Amino acid sequence: MRVSKEKSAENREALLTAASRLFREKGIDGVGVAEVAKEAGLTHGALYAHFPSKDMLAAEAFSHAFARRMAGADAWTGDRHPSFEEYLDRLISRPMRDDLATGCPLTASASEVGRQGPALSRNFAQAFEEEVAMLVGAIGDTMTSQARRQLAVASIAAQIGAMAVARAVAKTDAALSDEVLQATRDVIAGARGTMRDRQP
Repeated sequence: MRVSKEKSAENREALLTAASRLFREKGIDGVGVAEVAKEAGLTHGALYAHFPSKDMLAAEAFSHAFARRMAGADAWTGDRHPSFEEYLDRLISRPMRDDLATGCPLTASASEVGRQGPALSRNFAQAFEEEVAMLVGAIGDTMTSQARRQLAVASIAAQIGAMAVARAVAKTDAALSDEVLQATRDVIAGARGTMRDRQP
């Protein structure tokens, strides 16, 4: 039976939504295509009709999750321009740490991407650059463009690492998990002040 274009698009969306949630929650290698298809209410055949391989599914699911996250950020900011510190408070926080299934795909996937295919690596790099650009915009014009980019790159990389450590220890040492987040946030904020003071 032939599937309409509308139904095909609906099936694709269901697969991407299911895959992006499951991959963030359980890891890419911890989820098989059968589980993704079942979660989406579809068959293996329907999944492979849209994605020729798990690698392609993982790459597109990552971008799908990231696009939704950026849309959420747009909804959070509205017409205003949040400060650098506000972004830090949002990015390096308990809610971000505790939201595995629908949280930031950069944080959820960073440790796995190096073991996956080039398509996911490209999508990860593109998403990382988008995050950096967002943060550069929040830093303002008090530094050179090179210094702003350097701070933004280091901030996003530190945030991803801090989240990984905070999540790793949260079940057994909640205080250490909180400390990792707070220390990372404070050091990044302090680095901004130091870099700004050094500007000619």
